Amino acid sequence: MKESVRSGRYCEFNLHVNLVFIPKYRGEVFTSGMLNVLESIFAEVCTDFEAELTEYNGEAEHVHLLVNYPPKVSISKLVNTLKGVSSRMLRKHYPEEIGHIYWKGALWSPSYFAGSEGDAPLSDIRRYIEAQNRPD
Repeated sequence: MKESVRSGRYCEFNLHVNLVFIPKYRGEVFTSGMLNVLESIFAEVCTDFEAELTEYNGEAEHVHLLVNYPPKVSISKLVNTLKGVSSRMLRKHYPEEIGHIYWKGALWSPSYFAGSEGDAPLSDIRRYIEAQNRPD
């Protein structure tokens, strides 16, 4: 099913980013309950950015998020907020279970993966752009 196009004040958009976060030292940290709490935290942060968490899942040592976001959102700011808020909130919910994981107050590794997601393969987009009828 194709995602619907969203409208902003001056544009229409359908932007998605695939994010992957890992905890420091890639420890097997997360339980199913923790992953559920993280999902609600991530969804709330996305809402604050006028974005939408469209898919989410995780394993003991990483989480995957698919976020539909407006063009005014900086992915790096979104990521920093997602990681910062979730780190603080998870510590509140599970102080004993994950307290030993924090090193200098951080749950997440400073690195992350961010990939753009679209309907067409990159090769098709390149061919389309190359085939434009450029004026002489």
